[in-house]
Amino acid sequence: MLGKFVSLPNSLTASEEKPVLNDRTFAQRKRQLEKLEPPLHPELEELQSAIASLTISQPAAKQLDEDIKVFLGWNSDKLIKQADPNLAWINDIAKLGDRSIEKDEGKSNYQAGTDFENIARRSLDFLEFKVEENYKGGAGGLDLFCSQPYPLVCECKAGKSIPDRAVEELDRIGKRHLKENYLQAMRLIIGPGKPTKNLKESAEISKISIINVMTLQKLVEFKARYPGAINLVELQQYLQPGQIDYKIDEYIDKAEREIKLRSQIITAVKELSEQDNETSKAIHPSFTVTEIRVHYNATHNPRLNDEAVHDLLIELSSPLTGYLGRIKSSDWNSDRFYFLRDLPINQR
Repeated sequence: MLGKFVSLPNSLTASEEKPVLNDRTFAQRKRQLEKLEPPLHPELEELQSAIASLTISQPAAKQLDEDIKVFLGWNSDKLIKQADPNLAWINDIAKLGDRSIEKDEGKSNYQAGTDFENIARRSLDFLEFKVEENYKGGAGGLDLFCSQPYPLVCECKAGKSIPDRAVEELDRIGKRHLKENYLQAMRLIIGPGKPTKNLKESAEISKISIINVMTLQKLVEFKARYPGAINLVELQQYLQPGQIDYKIDEYIDKAEREIKLRSQIITAVKELSEQDNETSKAIHPSFTVTEIRVHYNATHNPRLNDEAVHDLLIELSSPLTGYLGRIKSSDWNSDRFYFLRDLPINQR
């Protein structure tokens, strides 16, 4: 009704440091109102309106509501992922590798070893190895065997240290169960403590990798933060003979750099969009590969060429990622890209 104010369902708190709408969103919404332009995504706006009343009592509805607002540009804040209670077990990986803690809880050495083997199995499964259920450890048994994406034999050694006989045990038990397939498999020992000189020499001779239990936890934590970041085929190159904790750290650092690069490319497109909105009336500001490359290279090193930037933009505009949008042209150099959503970098 004309002349009547419509009250907001919830109060809003704003300041210069944290405005309700950023300049880009405000300019876009102002233009739409002045020119009576229709909504860009009417179906999504209708969906957001429909679920708004559910956000107080339904956490899932609240998350969806926030996702839609970010997509529509109504909320520019980066989404902060809350800790998933279903992943709390990850914090126990290193603890269960230390058998002395289990002793304090009144558990036998056998039970301590079983608990560690179970959480190691869960960890490898979480990393998306295919863990075969026919191998359950126990006396004379093979602790863990993964068949995909490549054969991986794993021996779990809970306790304050890894015994020198661990390599000989794995070789003997592995050959008994897998026969000639054992020598074609990657072999891994997981345990706490620092391996002795003799153990490291034996591992290098038998081409067996050794990692500390905390290194396994680091891999799983990284997978939890960035679900698609671990490439098991690439990881295989780092499973070299001997103690390889430093090699796994190298792999995680490399993967983090690649994620950071993609986040920076997305930010470059977003910054161009915000600059464009200040001087242009375009509803959908979009940019060529060269424009994005120039803006990125102005503040980052090493500098990238157009082809490298285009490859990243194609990846980030895939329907499976959806960080950017793409307007396809007759040749790749004329493709145009626009911002959709941020890629937050979760700190360790």
